[in-house]
Amino acid sequence: MSRLRAGDWIEVRSKEEILRTLDKQGRLDGMPFMPQMFQYCGKRLKVYKRAHKTCDTIAIKWDYPGRSVPDGIHLNLRCDGQAYGGCQAACLIFWKEQWLKPVTGAAGHAESQTLAGAPRHNERARNGGCTEEDIVKATRAPGLKPGDETVFVCQATRLLDYAKPLPWWDARQYLEDYTSGNASLWRILRGTIYVCYFYGTLSFSRRFGGPGRWVYDRFQSLWGGLPFPRHRGRLPPGQPGPLGTLNLQPGEFVRIKSYDEILQTIDRNNKNRGMSFDGEMMPYCGHTYRVRNRVEKFIDEKTGKMKTLKTPAVILDDVVCQARYSYHRMYCPRSIFSWWREIWLERASEASQQPREDQKAAAN
Repeated sequence: MSRLRAGDWIEVRSKEEILRTLDKQGRLDGMPFMPQMFQYCGKRLKVYKRAHKTCDTIAIKWDYPGRSVPDGIHLNLRCDGQAYGGCQAACLIFWKEQWLKPVTGAAGHAESQTLAGAPRHNERARNGGCTEEDIVKATRAPGLKPGDETVFVCQATRLLDYAKPLPWWDARQYLEDYTSGNASLWRILRGTIYVCYFYGTLSFSRRFGGPGRWVYDRFQSLWGGLPFPRHRGRLPPGQPGPLGTLNLQPGEFVRIKSYDEILQTIDRNNKNRGMSFDGEMMPYCGHTYRVRNRVEKFIDEKTGKMKTLKTPAVILDDVVCQARYSYHRMYCPRSIFSWWREIWLERASEASQQPREDQKAAAN
């Protein structure tokens, strides 16, 4: 188990040290080291979360099941997409612990320490001498012919190569969620209560779960808590989802509409023209956030091919999946950005264009 915890200071190893850990495809234990990661070599940063597990967005069977990631770390650094055709998904980057070294002191100014598993000098010869050019070349699938559609290779598309299946009932992952500093004991307790209620009252069932969801909402309203996060959309069958065109740009402030307003725009499968409104998005409803960027194209993690959205979406600062209601991947630290249709947003008035700290922590 890793010694690093959320909030610890680390230093990213030098380019030469990291290259010595990689095979000719630029991978360590199947995890790709991506070109944009080189810019952080030698820098001292804080651990965002220990990435000991993640969600499976490729071999999806149901509800994005969990997978374990040996020696995984997140530093709250995201992919800029420049090496991947301008992909705008802004995925959180994975780091292997062997690419990092811990530093001591409140601001990480003390001497670096040595982690178990640090790169050894003879690994370059053993791995065939990986170079920076090899890393760049490895961003495209091999064997493509002229005229073939580009197939990108990144940490998201190769997730199954370095992450192993993790059953939700393996209690060791929740212990590590707590000991790593990823999740507080109170958060884990609340999540446990929710999952027990979700299954114990059949709240998940379309046919039989109505009373359970009704009781949940009434109880939460007594103390100002959040409503049941997975109500079904109310858009009549066969009616296309409404569109909103705000032409939002990075830096603008928006207010996310109320949960009830959004339910009017999604169908029984909780989709608006193919885009899902997930229960993890519900806690942010009614709050104000800054637009981070527009999403018009992204890499399909299953195929590695670039896709273009028919209707652009937007990403908002600090608005990510926190896996607090996702029963098969509870407390997943991957923090995937939620994508928002503009019909779910409205421009914030001048008086509300400064998001409060409680809004930033809306899902905590």
